[in-house]
Amino acid sequence: MRKIFIIALLVSSVNLFAQKSITVQSSTGEMEEIDIPENMILSVDSLLSDWHAKNYLSVTAEDCGYTDVNPTYPDSIYIDRLSRIPTIMEMPYNEIVRKFIDMYSGRLRKSVSYMLGAANFYMPIFEQALDLYNLPYELKYLPIIESALNPKAVSKAGAAGLWQFMLGTGKLYGLQANSLVDERRDPIKSTYAAARYLSDLYNIYKDWNLVIAAYNCGPGTVNKAIHRANGATDYWSIYNYLPKETRGYVPAFIAANYIMNYYCDHNICPMNTQLPLATDTIHVNRDLHFQQISDLCDIDMESLHALNPQYKTEIIPGNSGDCILRLPQAALTAFIDAKDSVYTHRAAELFTKRKQVAVKQASGSGSTAGAKYYKIRRGDTLSEIAEKFGTSVRRLRSLNGIRGNRITAGKSIRVR
Repeated sequence: MRKIFIIALLVSSVNLFAQKSITVQSSTGEMEEIDIPENMILSVDSLLSDWHAKNYLSVTAEDCGYTDVNPTYPDSIYIDRLSRIPTIMEMPYNEIVRKFIDMYSGRLRKSVSYMLGAANFYMPIFEQALDLYNLPYELKYLPIIESALNPKAVSKAGAAGLWQFMLGTGKLYGLQANSLVDERRDPIKSTYAAARYLSDLYNIYKDWNLVIAAYNCGPGTVNKAIHRANGATDYWSIYNYLPKETRGYVPAFIAANYIMNYYCDHNICPMNTQLPLATDTIHVNRDLHFQQISDLCDIDMESLHALNPQYKTEIIPGNSGDCILRLPQAALTAFIDAKDSVYTHRAAELFTKRKQVAVKQASGSGSTAGAKYYKIRRGDTLSEIAEKFGTSVRRLRSLNGIRGNRITAGKSIRVR
C-alpha cells in the first residue's frame, strides 16, 4: 500500500486563513464581531512543516472512505452530542459555539486532520500531567486552540509553544528563558507548567470556563469583567465585558472538544501516525554543541532541534547549569559510549566566545604601569602642567585623549 505524504496533498491557500473574526448576533439583536484565537487558524503548510509531521504523519489514499463533504445537522444534534461527551466541564451550545464547530468541520477540516494525527504525540503527555494535578481531561484540548498542536507556534504578543506561555507567566511557573534556552517550547515541561497554572486558576475561580478565560486573557482582565458585571461569576454573564478574542475562546474550546470527538460525523480523516522511535534523556553539565552530537552520534541536526526545542540556538549551555538532552536510544547509547570525545570534538571551532582577552593599547598611549596623575586646579593650563612635570603638551594630549587645550578643574589628568 503506497503512502502519499500529506505535505503533497494538503496545500492551503492564503485566502482560506485570511478571516480573523466571526460575526454573531448579540443579545440586543445587533451584529458583532468576535476575534478568532490567533493560532487556531494556522495554515496547514505551517503545521506540516513540523518535524514530527514530516517524519511520522502521512495519509494513505485507500485508508479513508469518507467523501470530502461536511454534513450539516440541526441544533438538536449538536446539543445532544455535546451532552454525551464525558466531561466535568460545562459544554453548553449556542450560536457562537455553532460558528466555531462549522469552522473546524469546514474550512479548518484539513487542520483537524493534522491535529488528530499529532494528538498521538502530545495527548499522552497532556493526560499524564492533568492526571497528576487531578484536572479534567478535557483540558487536553486547550492547545488545539492555543497552538493548533504546533510546538513552534509564536503569537504576535510573544506567547510561545504548545500552551502559548507568555515569558513572565512561564518564568513564574518554572520555565527557564534566556538567550540560549526557552523552556516554553519544551512540550513536557510546558505541559506540567500549564497544569500547575490551570490548577492555581481553579483555586481562584472554582469555575472551569472562567479558568480557561483567565488562561487566555489573564486573571486581571477576568476580574475586571466580573466587577463590571456586578460580581457575576459565570462566564456567559461576564461575556460582554471580556476582550473580543476571549469571547470566542470558550466557544472555540467547546468546539474543539466537539470536533475531536465527532470528526467522523463530519467526514474528516485523521492523518496516519507512525509512532516515533523511543527516546530518552541524559543530563548535560558542560557546554555542548548540536554539531558535536550530530557528527559522532549519527543523528541529523533537524532531529536534534525537534527533540530539544527548548534550545534556541545549537548550543546546550551545560556550564550554566544542569541541562537535559533528549536523543533516540541508538544515538543516546553512542553519546554515552563516546562522551568525552563528543565534548572535545571540534570544540575550538564551534565555541568561539572568548573567556579572556588582552586589551591592546592605543597607538602612542603607552603602558599604564607607573602612571602618575595630577588633579587639575582652577587656572591651570596644559602648557603649565606640561612644564611642571617635565613633559610636553602633545604628550599630555596623547595620554589623555585630549583635543585642543580645554581642561576642567577638579578632574585628574595623566602626566606620565
